[in-house]
Amino acid sequence: MAQKPLRLLACGDVEGKFDVLFNRVRAIQKKSGDFDLLLCVGNFFGSTPDAEWEEYKTGIKKAPIQTYVLGANNQETVKYFEDADGCELAENVTYLGRKGIFTGSSGLQIVYLSGTESLSEPVPGYSFSPKDVSSLRTMLCSSPQFKGVDILLTSPWPKNHVVLQENAQHATRFIALANVGNPEKKKYLYAFSIVPMKLMDAAELVKQPPDVTENPYRKSGKEAATGKQIPAPEEESSCQFFFDLNEKQGRKRSSTGRDSKSPHPKQPRKPPQPPGPCWFCLASPEVEKHLVVNIGTHCYLALAKGGLADDHVLILPIGHYQSVVDLSAEVVEEVEKYKATLRRFFKSRGKRCILFERNYKSHHLQLQVIPVPLSCCATDDIKDAFITQAQEQQIELLEIPEHSDIKQIAQPGAAYFYVELDTGEKLFHRIKKNFPLQFGREVLASEAILNIPDKSDWRQCQVSKEEEETLARRFRKDFEPFDFTLDD
Repeated sequence: MAQKPLRLLACGDVEGKFDVLFNRVRAIQKKSGDFDLLLCVGNFFGSTPDAEWEEYKTGIKKAPIQTYVLGANNQETVKYFEDADGCELAENVTYLGRKGIFTGSSGLQIVYLSGTESLSEPVPGYSFSPKDVSSLRTMLCSSPQFKGVDILLTSPWPKNHVVLQENAQHATRFIALANVGNPEKKKYLYAFSIVPMKLMDAAELVKQPPDVTENPYRKSGKEAATGKQIPAPEEESSCQFFFDLNEKQGRKRSSTGRDSKSPHPKQPRKPPQPPGPCWFCLASPEVEKHLVVNIGTHCYLALAKGGLADDHVLILPIGHYQSVVDLSAEVVEEVEKYKATLRRFFKSRGKRCILFERNYKSHHLQLQVIPVPLSCCATDDIKDAFITQAQEQQIELLEIPEHSDIKQIAQPGAAYFYVELDTGEKLFHRIKKNFPLQFGREVLASEAILNIPDKSDWRQCQVSKEEEETLARRFRKDFEPFDFTLDD
């Protein structure tokens, strides 16, 4: 019988906003069922008065889930963590300690390292040193049965941790989280399921997930020891990684990967042509050109036929590309430009925009852009709606890193569905067999978001050509102040 996965939550700096965090956890559990643990990294305590914490400490209030926290990251909060080996801070709230290994009754193994990194001696009470990292590693690797750990908790981003320089054994997922209740509405809570490593067989453990990428931080032993940068092979450009740190990212590159310095600029390539009639290739006679509202160099905008709103638009490549994964670099660049411009446009009108693509039973990329009034709901509500409806239909929606590229996750020709929220968060589903064609519309049309469930099918929303022409003229006029194509 397969081991049932544990359901965990992880959050970023709490900064003393205990009620905000725990109320959010209660709401999630009410909607999605109980979780086993909450893991908190960063500053659990903040510079705010202690009145809120006193209510938890004295038992007036209680954390709704067993919560484990890391220690101080500054001198100001050292006072809360008197026992370096860890202790219970309040009912359901436990301080793990300065460094160590926590093993739960389920077999889940969590390695933790509290504080910020310090290279100077003596090490402050709110920091860890390279010696701490080394001793922790020795503690772990002393067992001949050691295969790895399930979770590593640290407050700083682990760019220089030894784990990043080791030879690959199995896939690792890195998650960075924002502060609880941050005004930018950035993601601070992450939900995931995990089966303890010790309960997995070897074949399952080393199996590579379909969305895995190379480690962007690994250095050779020589490079790590000297601190010198050794050039990577030219065919291994940084763009293959989830976290692209290449400062030249915005520059166009030649097919060799080198910066192009040719005195003779290449002639623009002719857009790919469809093998037969296509409703969306701009040069095709099948295109309903009265719906086109803006044309760029490589892409164009068109009103959606039977849209969820009067300003529901599509970003479409001028040439014939089936999906985002198939786009050439210059087309991707313009798609991103349109996305950023549409976000600004809708924000100026009191709306956030949600994007989705369904690369399944479609022949030409249609990136749907649906505006949602800010008054309707929060971004978290939209995200929860997608996740909840996906679970109800046995659709596995995976969260992928904010700055990742779909090309790094899906291979050309692979069927998939993905959603991009206004925060940059993305949800991805790899379609293996069947998929409801109207899923994206159904979620956005649901009572939880736009509350127009009767419009979930575009065929029920069609209007006359005259009305479509009126809506297109209105959008062109409204969009004109944001139109970057006029600057060229």
